[in-house]
Amino acid sequence: MRMSSSRSITLIGISGGSGSGKTTFARKLQERLGDEFSVILAQDSYYIDQSAHFKGDGENVNFDHPSALDFRLLAEHLVQLKADHFIRVPIYDFATHTRRKEFSPLEPHRVILLDGTLILSQDIIRPHLSASIFIQTSESIRYERRFNRDRVERGRQPEGIKKQFERQVKPMHDLFIEPSKAYATEIISGESDFSDSIERWARRIG
Repeated sequence: MRMSSSRSITLIGISGGSGSGKTTFARKLQERLGDEFSVILAQDSYYIDQSAHFKGDGENVNFDHPSALDFRLLAEHLVQLKADHFIRVPIYDFATHTRRKEFSPLEPHRVILLDGTLILSQDIIRPHLSASIFIQTSESIRYERRFNRDRVERGRQPEGIKKQFERQVKPMHDLFIEPSKAYATEIISGESDFSDSIERWARRIG
């Protein structure tokens, strides 16, 4: 998959479970490609407003189910980007669980890296992808990474993190995310260094 010199937009999906290392891979690949050449578009920007439902530690809202995300809008935005038009990316406020009135403008780049856990599970998203990568990581490592992130970065309580993983994250991973790796162009381990894979994909895209 080597792009021509003409102005064309390549969309690369980067997926995997929560805590798999997919966002780290996306960031490292984007850094390798450069800001003028590439940009990351995150699935998490497309959460539906959950302020009316969110309580306590969030157990009553299943953020890991596809219904929590506005994939229709994301698909429309992918079409616009591939047509070389800028988009207005929603801004989701994780503190209040609202979609803010403001938006973040995103100009089309030659390479768009779409980062998200559920993107490969969606029929309306996959056709827009030029290629896709699935980061495969064991459940124990994914849980440990998510636990540390939620406790340190989001100030959540250990019991709430554990309950959410057992009741929502794991079941949704098994039902939607793990099967979606069948659609990936390549499966990469999230438990090893990404350096070789990053360099190989950078050469493949460039």
